[in-house]
Amino acid sequence: MNGKLIVFSAPSGAGKTSIVHRLLKTDLPLAFSVSACSRSKRPEEINGTDYYFLSPAEFRQRIDNKEFLEWEEVYPGSYYGTLKSELSRIWKLGKHVVFDVDVVGGMNIKKLYPKETLSVFVMPPSIEELEARLRYRDTETPESMAKRLDKAKWEMSFADKFDYILLNDNLDRSTPEIEKVIERFISE
Repeated sequence: MNGKLIVFSAPSGAGKTSIVHRLLKTDLPLAFSVSACSRSKRPEEINGTDYYFLSPAEFRQRIDNKEFLEWEEVYPGSYYGTLKSELSRIWKLGKHVVFDVDVVGGMNIKKLYPKETLSVFVMPPSIEELEARLRYRDTETPESMAKRLDKAKWEMSFADKFDYILLNDNLDRSTPEIEKVIERFISE
């Protein structure tokens, strides 16, 4: 083991990705773990930067080869996961690994590396605020909004299983708060 693992999980719209992006711009020695997925690459996405884009067959082959730290079949034939090679890549840079993963993935990483992992659950101020943030994105149909909110309620029920619950009511407050927590954790 070369470094520490910082796992961020949250319901969609809670702000975990915004917090992670801000943390990666600080002086903390952190690098982002790029996830693998089996979905098609969108035009603006870059393979190896946004995701490692694999075909479903290639993803399943890598599962069989035990190349994943964690993975999940989110929908039939739609896989997401973290390749073990990401840890080596980041540790070779002399940095600690930052993950932006779903609740199940976050808990699985913590189970594999209990002492080396700081698991952070980013909590929205309320389900109403989460709904407002998702509406502001203007990417959801009424049906997909209902599904996201149901999933968010389910995900929030796991918050107490994480090492740290970060209330994200304001990015300018929550980011420095978690930056201090991470700084203490990686210096232990």
